[in-house]
Amino acid sequence: MEPFGVAFDKQDNWYICEHAGQRITKVDLRRNISRFAGRENTSPEPEGSTAAQVKFHDPHGLVISKDQQMYIADTLNHRVVKIDLKTGQSATVAGSGQAGYSGDGGPARNATFNQLYALDLNQANDKLYITDLRNRRIRVLDLKTGTVTTIAGNGQEGVPADGASAINSPLLDPRATAVDSKGNVYVLERGGNALRVLDRQGKIRTVIGAGFGAARSGNLNGPKDLRVDRHDDVIISDTENHLIKKYRPKDGSIVVIAGTGEKGDRLVADDPLRTQLNRPHGIFLHHSGALYISDSENHRVLKLSSP
Repeated sequence: MEPFGVAFDKQDNWYICEHAGQRITKVDLRRNISRFAGRENTSPEPEGSTAAQVKFHDPHGLVISKDQQMYIADTLNHRVVKIDLKTGQSATVAGSGQAGYSGDGGPARNATFNQLYALDLNQANDKLYITDLRNRRIRVLDLKTGTVTTIAGNGQEGVPADGASAINSPLLDPRATAVDSKGNVYVLERGGNALRVLDRQGKIRTVIGAGFGAARSGNLNGPKDLRVDRHDDVIISDTENHLIKKYRPKDGSIVVIAGTGEKGDRLVADDPLRTQLNRPHGIFLHHSGALYISDSENHRVLKLSSP
């Protein structure tokens, strides 16, 4: 029900984060479908529970690390849950379960967040990037030390000035974060209809958004998720426009790669530009280069072989 995030493990089993279903669904290599994690309940489970015992409250994003740890943004429980795919054991690795903003520089498990949405891992898989929407901040969990820090957003609502310090700048409503191969961090703003980037010096600038003219305004409408591909191009789920777009940083161009811009459920197997989408949310780039699209209100996941 209303699929959001998608991720694959080392064996190529895939997992779908079902926001409305309050669960993670597994699809194995034989295409058998089963509930992997999650029970419908708004209160967290005891520590040390198994995946099947985890109680989610509106989960949205998930990622799987190289060492087969699954990280899930348990949005309205204000925490990140880790499930070890080798043992099936679960643990909370960030968030006390209470809404708030605290804990920078200390153990992430004791910190407070307010509605976590998207997650992303850097290439080394030692840092987990967390989109802390209601706090209007981007935070990073160091997976080696277990500590959390803020890298963007001062908690105020506003448009950041180009070239300003990211940590001292306002944000509107960050919805997703993705990291490229050079360590640049892209931030997608839902209500701001903008794509911003933090460079390695901690400076922020807007690369898609109002004020750039037709070419770079992007005409985004309530975008929800993004991923960076092997060429460091940025794939964006432009949710309320019912489109998937690609932004190329090298020349600033923006192209549509899936969807007609018209809400619907028509599927044209050999033509993604004639296929209709209905509020696509999560997207995932497989190591093969294929793009998986959570077509949320069509309650399906689509595969685009050559985005």
